[in-house]
Amino acid sequence: MKNAKYYLAAIFAYATWGFFSLVLKPLSGYASVDILFYRIFSCAILMLCITALFKRAELIKTFSKIKALPTKQKRNMLLLNVGGSIFLNINWFSFIYVLNHISIKATSLAYLVCPIITTLLAYWLLREKLNKIQWAAVVLSIFGCLLLSYADIMDMVYGIVIGFTYAAYLVSQRKNAGFDKFIILTFHIVLSALMMLPFYPAYSGAVPTATQFWLLIEVIAVGFTIIPLFLNLYALKALNSSTVGMLLNINPIIAFMIAALVYQEPISPLQMAAYSVIFLSVVVFNVHFLFNKKQKQLSGSDNQDFANEPG
Repeated sequence: MKNAKYYLAAIFAYATWGFFSLVLKPLSGYASVDILFYRIFSCAILMLCITALFKRAELIKTFSKIKALPTKQKRNMLLLNVGGSIFLNINWFSFIYVLNHISIKATSLAYLVCPIITTLLAYWLLREKLNKIQWAAVVLSIFGCLLLSYADIMDMVYGIVIGFTYAAYLVSQRKNAGFDKFIILTFHIVLSALMMLPFYPAYSGAVPTATQFWLLIEVIAVGFTIIPLFLNLYALKALNSSTVGMLLNINPIIAFMIAALVYQEPISPLQMAAYSVIFLSVVVFNVHFLFNKKQKQLSGSDNQDFANEPG
């Protein structure tokens, strides 16, 4: 049970994101790009303030670790973190656009596709090993997604775009180990803000004046961005990418229930069956943990800190 806290961190993060539509839907009258701008800028300001007030020692330690790295490893770390920021930006914009202008179900499908892509990327790029039961769970998840895409192929297209960007972020950050997670997350979000800043004057609308808008943006920044992302990175300290990816299915299952029960989006028997299959795949994938079996050791290249990896 030594990994229980890491499982709980991932479960809490993804359960939180499952309720995202409750705070995002009330902002559907605003342009997706404006929501993205203010979400990222708010997160960057908050995290810089927290770092300046409470995390200065960790910041100095992180810079010292980076300075001590060989040149090639510094370059690899820079690529991982810049790439992570780019993937986050694309993921956030596409998610907001699809949720507010397509459907909640389409975003649910995106985060059902994401665990499959994450597992395959982790298998090919990180050499993470899966047992036969876990591969069976992946096949179940693929079957569930195919059932969902049968009703609307465009939902699958949106799902692949959103799912791939977050899967790429997860896999890249599994390799980005050995550094303070809050400092790394601060770097990702601040860099995202800097990348978005040049586009703000040309693409932003009038500055919103409604109090509700700013309250919801701050709730999104803290409750649905900073805290879940930090817990996500924390979980990756001990769990491999494929395990964290499969737990991500918790997010769309909750979002699907909200779409049906709160927003009255039509749900077909086929969709109910598909989500049931996907939920079963999550249970099957993690059955080794549920029965208190020791998690398989990660491969040697996967459980080392980035700083100790060969360039």
